[in-house]
Amino acid sequence: MVTKENLDAVPAKPGVYLMLDGNGKIIYVGKAASLRSRVRSYFQPSAVLSPRVSRMVEQVKRVDFITTASEVEALALECNLIKEHRPKYNIRLRDDKQYPWIKVTVQETFPRVYIVRSPQKDGARYFGPYTNTGVLREIFGLIRKLFTIRICKKKLTGTEQDRPCLNYHIGRCSAPCGGKVSPEEYRAMIQELLDFLEGKTENIARALTQRMNEAAKKQDYEKAIVYRDKLRALEQMRERQTVVSAKAEDRDVLGWARGPGGMVVQVWQIRQGRLIGKKDFFFPTAVAGEAEEKEEMLRGFLLQYYDEQDLIPREILLPFVPREHETLQDWLREKSKHAVYLLQPKRGEKYQLLKMARENAGTRLQQETERYQRRKEQEERVLERLKDLLALPGKPCRIEAFDVSNLRGNEAVTAMVVFENGRPRKDAYRRFRIRGVTGINDPAMLGEAVRRRFLRGLKERQQGEEGKGFAVFPDLLLIDGGTGQLQAVCEVLAELGLEGQPVASLAEANEEIFLPGRREPLRLPPEDEALRLLQHARDEAHRYAVTYHRLLRDKKMTGSALDRIKGIGPKRKKALLARFGSVQRIKEAGLEELMSVKGITEDLARTIREELT
Repeated sequence: MVTKENLDAVPAKPGVYLMLDGNGKIIYVGKAASLRSRVRSYFQPSAVLSPRVSRMVEQVKRVDFITTASEVEALALECNLIKEHRPKYNIRLRDDKQYPWIKVTVQETFPRVYIVRSPQKDGARYFGPYTNTGVLREIFGLIRKLFTIRICKKKLTGTEQDRPCLNYHIGRCSAPCGGKVSPEEYRAMIQELLDFLEGKTENIARALTQRMNEAAKKQDYEKAIVYRDKLRALEQMRERQTVVSAKAEDRDVLGWARGPGGMVVQVWQIRQGRLIGKKDFFFPTAVAGEAEEKEEMLRGFLLQYYDEQDLIPREILLPFVPREHETLQDWLREKSKHAVYLLQPKRGEKYQLLKMARENAGTRLQQETERYQRRKEQEERVLERLKDLLALPGKPCRIEAFDVSNLRGNEAVTAMVVFENGRPRKDAYRRFRIRGVTGINDPAMLGEAVRRRFLRGLKERQQGEEGKGFAVFPDLLLIDGGTGQLQAVCEVLAELGLEGQPVASLAEANEEIFLPGRREPLRLPPEDEALRLLQHARDEAHRYAVTYHRLLRDKKMTGSALDRIKGIGPKRKKALLARFGSVQRIKEAGLEELMSVKGITEDLARTIREELT
């Protein structure tokens, strides 16, 4: 419960406030010019709050805060905290999807270009996110045609003279690994690539035309044809880019649509007067109601979207300008190193652009709402069918699936994965190292993991921690295996007094479903949606178990022999494995080879040889 003393402790300074629930989990992060005034506004008896904010305030048990020197610093900190904690009541840019980006490693001597899912603060340039993977594939394919940039993972310094790979021979790479191109020439090509990704295609078209003409004058017609084909591919791309402004200006336009089904934000990227791309973001549960809530959502979107953009235009057209637009502009100015203006046009060309973006966002909202509704209806249908097929007391909204992985009984582990409403909930996954079972005995291993899981849950319930962690029991416990595995788990549940816990097993051999007290297994056709959901949960548990088992096995194989050598700590072990690749190669290495590794003295090298032989 948030008390008057808690509120009095909040300082009247700029900073970030964090709302925490009864479990200590951050459910909302906000920024304020005066923390005390802003936080108190949530808890005043006369406060008029939207239904969404009221629900949030009811769950708040504690308020924490971090003061900053300015509002701009608070804005940057708020952005980082939202990305780190992903609070329930903050708008989340990616809507739990990892959209792909194009990465250009400009920090390397010979940069590479490839597709990634998560941008990092590593000095590289990122372009995205691309919510339409078809557009991304088209752009990346054109990059491979226009620019002979390497895509390999080699670390190049410019002194290599390796044999070029096939990409060089088919004209897809300039082979910096073989000394076929200088760092200066390669860097010029990278700059052209950056211009292309920023929408500055006119410069590239002029350069290609000039090179084609020069090659033709020298009667090097084969090279001229290559440049001609590249120029045609670039022109085809430019033809699909709509000219939306008579002036060759750069700006972003935000279309905004909201309704009962959620909210869509559509970003139009206009570069040099051409619409080079648009990105859609759908938030099915985010429906802004009150004016203050609308401002909060727009501000949150701007904050998260432009925090990950390398190229920020000078103008950003908005459906409305938030009250804190000056602070946002200052923050954008610091990021982009140039002036940025947040505008709400009322007439003219800019207004027409904003209107078109809004109409397109409305169309997309309708499409996404219908798609989201169909998916929810399908999930409900599948859960209802599972309830009927397995004679469950209620819909299996929460399914916990268990599977075992071991190698002849060694490094045995059991994985537990959780599905809620038919979809994986990865933050609830758990792993168990088997301690009390020796040899190959999968039923006993499953029994141990299930026992530990429910003992922990019963203990948490006794401590009054219902509603979180292991205290939340599944509507269906799914075991990978047949009657033996099912029987072992049922015995454990009976020992714990949990005979009423619904449980089933799914045998992979014939995809048969076994149920307690039923002799014959349940057999469903392969296309049955209920069976597919059980298979998905079972296979996910198998994947998670195998991944953990391999991690433990690899750690044991690569680490145990070195760990027992006196004088070999984490740094030296890492250096040795980086140099030789495996313990076996370290064993085969000579004294001088071992001494060539940083931190390995002659005495330590002799000790290594003695211990490993």
